[in-house]
Amino acid sequence: MEQESQLTRLGLFDARVPRYTSYPTAPHFSAEVGPAKFEEWIEAIPAGASISLYMHVPFCRRLCWFCACRTQGTQSEEPVRAYSETLLAELKMLKDRLAPGVKLSRLHWGGGTPTLMPADMMRRVANAVFEAVPMGEGAEFSVEIDPNEIDAARMDALAESGMNRASIGVQDFDPQIQSVIGRDQSYEITRAAVEMIRERDVASLNADILYGLPHQTPTKIADSVQKLLSLNPDRVALYGYAHVPWMARRQTMIPSDHLPTPQERLKLFEVARELFVADGYDEIGIDHFALPTDGLSIAQKAGKLRRNFQGYTDDLAEALVGMGASSISRFPQGYAQNASATSAHTAAIREGRFSTARGHEFTAEDKLRARLIEALMCDFEVSTEELVRDFAADREELAAMFKACADHFGDMVQLSDGGLRIPMKGRPLTRMIARHFDAYDLSKAGHSSAI
Repeated sequence: MEQESQLTRLGLFDARVPRYTSYPTAPHFSAEVGPAKFEEWIEAIPAGASISLYMHVPFCRRLCWFCACRTQGTQSEEPVRAYSETLLAELKMLKDRLAPGVKLSRLHWGGGTPTLMPADMMRRVANAVFEAVPMGEGAEFSVEIDPNEIDAARMDALAESGMNRASIGVQDFDPQIQSVIGRDQSYEITRAAVEMIRERDVASLNADILYGLPHQTPTKIADSVQKLLSLNPDRVALYGYAHVPWMARRQTMIPSDHLPTPQERLKLFEVARELFVADGYDEIGIDHFALPTDGLSIAQKAGKLRRNFQGYTDDLAEALVGMGASSISRFPQGYAQNASATSAHTAAIREGRFSTARGHEFTAEDKLRARLIEALMCDFEVSTEELVRDFAADREELAAMFKACADHFGDMVQLSDGGLRIPMKGRPLTRMIARHFDAYDLSKAGHSSAI
């Protein structure tokens, strides 16, 4: 009760803060970064380097009401095939501009619903990716799989193309909750998809589950987590549902009067967290859990955990290249985002140019603060020595920043000669503590609840 009182006083239950999958966050991108800058940054990738590639497929058979992603509905495969042709052309443009010997460390197909692609198109797109950028040693190829939108032919196409990590969205198994968020997906359908994945010897399985949904109770989330644990995922993301109907109009379909209070959200998170930990999963950052054999757990123990637009990652590649409408790339020089509208993205590629519509070029201070925030989000501590060594940071300025943070958050953070640390009791405040080091205007819309 005393801790909850402290969390209340510090504003945890009222604050809206970024998830910090980037710094600066996407609302601060501008049109100053366009196709020419994107092309320049692609061509600057050194020969023989390792990169990550994210490919966005913005189509869904049905639009789930809880989702705030850039997606569009389709009942036929024609738009998906046409979009896939655009991806093939975009990949050829990328190939023509990359230096020799560049290889993939990570490839991720997200959406939307990548598994809407017909099997033959999956194979064509995968082949085009590997012609542009071959897979490096130990590389991962992951795909978001909708259990409602997969069959043996498509699963075969993915497995035979090299998919070695599959990701499934669960959200919640309770039928009432599924009904009010527009996501009908039974446990039986989900288990059948997992069995198809395992039968094809796909090495790893990720799963997403949400807390903070309407009508969710501790008993209901415990039941959903236990059902999920029966599927033995290697890695789980436990995300807080972000109710932002002013950004995602489909969320107006969700009954906001049945959403849990912030205090109830925290309880839901704790119930799920305790179940994952009791089942042998390691806690990874603020909202992930992984088996000790999973790459995230290994990276965390080695101090090599990182954070990007897909959340937590063990990928150390310096460049993440986004293909497809609305995709975001991260380069050592800055961020670049493709046109969000599929029509605008397609038009640009047909004209032989990348569709980069906005982005952000890093300053030296951006790089320093980005690493500081990433360290807090990944490791719950930040090292003064690392920031001085890697970013030529001023020790006295860092000490003053850390002291100001401690003055505000009290014993929810700990100061030492080595830097700043967030103890266990302060971890619910991690995003708020990270926000303390954000130098940008935080009044922009789109941030989610702090818990």
